[in-house]
Amino acid sequence: MTGAATTYDDYFQRALDGLKADGSYRHFAELERQAGRFPKAYHHGMGREVTVWCSNDYLGMGQHPSVLSAMHASLDHSGAGAGGTRNISGTNHEHVELERELADLHGKEAALLFNSGYLSNWATLGTIAARMKDCVVLSDAANHASMIEGIRHSRAEKQIFRHNDVADLEARLKALPRDVPKIIAFESVYSMDGDIAPIEEICDLADRYGAMTYLDEVHAVGLYGHQGGGVAEQRGLSHRLSVIEGTLGKGFGVVGGYIAGSAALCDFVRSFASGFIFSTALPPMIAAGALASIRHLRGSQDERERHQARVAYLRAALDRAGIPHMDNPSHIVPVMVGDATRCRALSDLLLSRFGHYIQPINYPTVARGTERLRITPGPLHSTADIDDLVAALAALWQEQGMAAAA
Repeated sequence: MTGAATTYDDYFQRALDGLKADGSYRHFAELERQAGRFPKAYHHGMGREVTVWCSNDYLGMGQHPSVLSAMHASLDHSGAGAGGTRNISGTNHEHVELERELADLHGKEAALLFNSGYLSNWATLGTIAARMKDCVVLSDAANHASMIEGIRHSRAEKQIFRHNDVADLEARLKALPRDVPKIIAFESVYSMDGDIAPIEEICDLADRYGAMTYLDEVHAVGLYGHQGGGVAEQRGLSHRLSVIEGTLGKGFGVVGGYIAGSAALCDFVRSFASGFIFSTALPPMIAAGALASIRHLRGSQDERERHQARVAYLRAALDRAGIPHMDNPSHIVPVMVGDATRCRALSDLLLSRFGHYIQPINYPTVARGTERLRITPGPLHSTADIDDLVAALAALWQEQGMAAAA
């Protein structure tokens, strides 16, 4: 190793040591998901089965028989890969069918697939805001990093409005010239606090001041609405959004991202977004699995109903045990700890002593002092699973001398 390389590695190591010192270093759990066993998984570091409580496979669709069957059939029929970018031999029939289904799910003219939800936000916001002259993006203060990076990449003017604050948003819109292109970028369900945006009020402001609306529904698609179209569908507002962005990797249980909107908008992004143009397309089997998942959830209420029942059961059990958790109207249950080192310790003890895996959420994902255990109960967790988790939390809460909920 050269002297220069050693110097560089020293820099990297000092930065990592800083993360470890303040409790924000991320440790990966080596899990082996086993179809038919979720939410159980084999933890290779521990050599035992554990119960997973922090998965974004919210409905367990990653192991649903119809999804697995569709993926097996596509793999046998079409092979493993897409064969190229969408432009160069990589547009397979499964991609086209999935985009049609997504457009129909959201009541839009068209949809466009990406390799991840991160990429769909980054490429779409980065392209639209960059190419509309003098565009101003009004971004919610709690928006996801992928949205922030897309807006930054566009080099468009950005204004950050206070989280879910329509008065602050209106004041900013009012101060802008009417003829300046404007995009209001926000989420429906915010993944850390679990709160939900005032979508209708934001759409009203967009109409009043001539702005586009860009709604990230990644933590809502599959889970909300009669067909799993998200919070906008649940509230009858899908037609009022310029762009609905979603993921295939959470409620739908596979992988990938997408946008849905007008035919012109989707074609515009398809034609100008480098993140789309130069990415190898998703494997056809992935598209086939996502298509099967969406079609199942459009016709079935069972997963959503059981999901909400489990969330309600967990919240009630935490209340009875005096475990403080953030109240919100969604499926995300943040158990508040407020200290990075203690949050890491609680996570480790839950895993080592009780077999419950919940990843600690520390800075920079959340602000310092708001560290938490983010629990996402699903329809495949049993009430006995929940009772066991809450009993373990209560025991640790008492041992650590932590304050009970008021």
